[in-house]
Amino acid sequence: MRLTKPTLFTNIPVTCEERDLPGNLFNQLMKDDPSTVKGAETLMLGEMLTLPQNFGNIFLGETFSSYISVHNDSNQVVKDILVKADLQTSSQRLNLSASSAAVAELKPDCCIDDVIHHEVKEIGTHILVCAVSYTMQTGEKMYFRKFFKFQVLHEVFYSSDLSSVTDEVFLEAQIQNITTSPMFMEKVSLEPSMMYNVAELNTVDTAGESESTFGSRTYLQPMDTRQYLYCLKPKQEFAEKAGVIKGVTVIGKLDIVWKTNLGERGRLQTSQLQRMAPGYGDVRLSLETIPDTVNLEEPFDITCKITNCSSERTMDLVLEMCNTNSIHWCGVSGRQLGKLHPSSSLHLALTLLSSVQGLQSVSGLRLTDTFLKRTYEYDDIAQVCVVSSEVKQS
Repeated sequence: MRLTKPTLFTNIPVTCEERDLPGNLFNQLMKDDPSTVKGAETLMLGEMLTLPQNFGNIFLGETFSSYISVHNDSNQVVKDILVKADLQTSSQRLNLSASSAAVAELKPDCCIDDVIHHEVKEIGTHILVCAVSYTMQTGEKMYFRKFFKFQVLHEVFYSSDLSSVTDEVFLEAQIQNITTSPMFMEKVSLEPSMMYNVAELNTVDTAGESESTFGSRTYLQPMDTRQYLYCLKPKQEFAEKAGVIKGVTVIGKLDIVWKTNLGERGRLQTSQLQRMAPGYGDVRLSLETIPDTVNLEEPFDITCKITNCSSERTMDLVLEMCNTNSIHWCGVSGRQLGKLHPSSSLHLALTLLSSVQGLQSVSGLRLTDTFLKRTYEYDDIAQVCVVSSEVKQS
C-alpha cells in the first residue's frame, strides 16, 4: 500500500437560528462533536487527522513511498524468498528493491516487510510491479506477480521567457499552483551554467533589510501564479573572449522546492535552459558606460567597446560619426582606430550632445574596415533621457 501523510479532518457545519424548529439542537450537537474546534464550531476546522482512504494523487516532483508486505498464509515453511519491486514508466524500468538478496526461509504467519521510495520525475502512467519467488518444501519453485497502476500529474506548472540586454540575460519564470490546495514555496532558484553568474531580482531593500517582493507569506494559493526574475551575466573570462558566447548556449536550470499539507515535500528541477545568443557579425560595438539623464544641449561622455569577433582576420578600422535630428557628435569623424587583432577589443571614449528633449536614441556610428572596404552601421545603440538644465537643477 502507498504510504502518505494523513489529512486534517474537516466537518460540515449544520446550524440554524434558535427561533427555528430545531431550536438549539444543531448548535449543541456541533459543540459536543469531538472533531470540532471549541469556540469555532461553525468553521470548517478540525483538530483530528484522517488516515488516507484511497490511493490519492501523486504529483510530479513528489516522493512516492510504498509499503510492501509478503505474508506466508500457509502452514508450511518456504525457502529462498526473493521479493523484487520495479517501477515501470513510459521510458524506463527502475528497480526499487532495497536488497537483492533472498531470505533463507519464511515461517507460517510470518511476513517480509519492505518500504520503497522513489522521487517521481515523469508524468503519465506508472506501474509498480511486485514479483515474489520462493521454494516449497517439496523443492518446487513458485513465482507470482502483482501490478499496481497509478497516474502522475502536474502539481506545479512553470514557463520561462528570455530577453537580452547587451551581454546580460533576463529570465522570467512563471510558477503556478495547479492543485486544489495551497502550497508553501520553500525555494525557487536558478542554478547558472559555468559561463554565467546569476543575480536574483526577487527582493527589495527596505530600511537596509532585504524583503521578498511577495511579502512575508510564501504560500501559493490554488491556481495562483508568481513571476520570478533573474539576471545572468557572463563571467569575466568568457565575456572577454569574443565569439565564445554565440549560437545556442546553456544558461542554467531552475530548482523549485515546495511543501504541501503536513509538510509533504516536492521538488522539480528543469532541464538545462537554452538561449540563442544574438549574432554580432564580424565587428561588435557595445556601450560600457552612459549616463541615464543629461542636460539639453550640454555635452556628455559615453564609453564604447569595439570587438573583433573574427577568429582569423585582423581589421583596420575607421570611425565615422553621423549626426541625426537630435543627436550631435563632438569630435573628428573619419579618424583611424588602428589595427584590431582577432578576438581582441578596444575601448573608445566619445562625446555627444542632444538638441531635443525626451528619450533620445543614440545612433549614427559607422565603422569601416579598410582591408575589405566594408562598412558596419550602428544605430539605436542605447537611449538617454534629455531634460532641460532648469528641470535637472530643481
